Amino acid sequence: MASHSNEMSQMSILGNKTKAFDSLAALAAAAPAAQRELGYADTLREILQQPTTWQATAALLREPSVQAQLQAALTPRPAQIVLTGSGSSIYASECIAPDLQQALGVPVQAIAAGTLLTHWRRALPPGGGLLISIARSGDSPESAGVVDQLLAHAPDWRHLAITCNANGKLATQYRNEPRYASLVLDERTNDRSLVMTSSFTNLVLAGSGLGGRADTGGVQRVAGCVQHVFEQQSDALAAIAYRNFDQAVYLGSGGALGAAREAALKMLEMSAGRVRTMAETFLGLRHGPMSSLDERTLVVAFLSPDPAVRAYEYDLLRELGRKRLGLARVLVGEGIADDVIGAQDVAVDLAGLAASDDALPLLADVAVGQVLAFFRCLALGGKPDAPAQGVLTRVVESFALHAAGTTQREERKA
Repeated sequence: MASHSNEMSQMSILGNKTKAFDSLAALAAAAPAAQRELGYADTLREILQQPTTWQATAALLREPSVQAQLQAALTPRPAQIVLTGSGSSIYASECIAPDLQQALGVPVQAIAAGTLLTHWRRALPPGGGLLISIARSGDSPESAGVVDQLLAHAPDWRHLAITCNANGKLATQYRNEPRYASLVLDERTNDRSLVMTSSFTNLVLAGSGLGGRADTGGVQRVAGCVQHVFEQQSDALAAIAYRNFDQAVYLGSGGALGAAREAALKMLEMSAGRVRTMAETFLGLRHGPMSSLDERTLVVAFLSPDPAVRAYEYDLLRELGRKRLGLARVLVGEGIADDVIGAQDVAVDLAGLAASDDALPLLADVAVGQVLAFFRCLALGGKPDAPAQGVLTRVVESFALHAAGTTQREERKA
């Protein structure tokens, strides 16, 4: 890890000698060839397009044909819903599940596709319901593997896929299956970069929209808040991303834990593992993980819009301040109390969001996490479009799918 002075001596890639990094606007204004050479063209475009694509997703969910399709998928009302996906998609599922449960009034949980692939008899709740597959490409080995397995062996489960890829397996392979439906989002959300950015937040928005949360006013407000972050607050995020840290800890409550896990993954991926990451709940941090916070740890806190929940979050932040734990903090939320903002901290105030539920703020939380990871990648000399070349691929490489054999004991329990 380079020293703080070495990191801050990195000169502007576009010739601006007055600071160690370029603004998002300057990076976006660079010639396409320069963006490609420096390896950030796709990632930056996909981060910056989010406010626009969110409104496109909200408009899609209001289309009569789409509403009819989704209503059919939810009729009869399922006794329970399981959201599934792999990697970022399971974190999207974790963001969606609490809000969808509250909106629909049925049990909703997130179960990783890998777990369903290997342990579906033990992991899938009994009694049948609706399985919602969340996927950017819909082509990862687990995606179709889980659907194939459950269509064959779990007849009480219906299926809905929400995907960004009209040509992926989840969108094309099951068109003639009466227990299966798919919703394909705007093609722009099918991110070309290695890391998921606009695909993630639009999948969260679409999944939450099943419960009616994607109302026009709310989406416009969160889009405006995040556009303001991009235009007015990203320099502060860049400055903290260029500081001397090698660990980042992300905190979230409820569905925001899924956002924290996604933001942690973005930092881990875009730093190619040079920044260790952890995601935890505010209350869970006290139960051991707090011991890892040292002078080279960045703390990122996604604050709940619920005053009762935020009271617990503020207590934890004040405790960290008293104990002088961490290098600095990034706090994200609306109306952040002054006394929890330290001199070294960055407060991203989502003014005007006026959130009445936990779903929409998660889009802003994740966008902030993306900007931090993007700038950290540049600070370390990496290329955000492909930060771990030879290790990771945009879609997980194919691997063998093994038949789900059963022992006599398993058959008796099934």
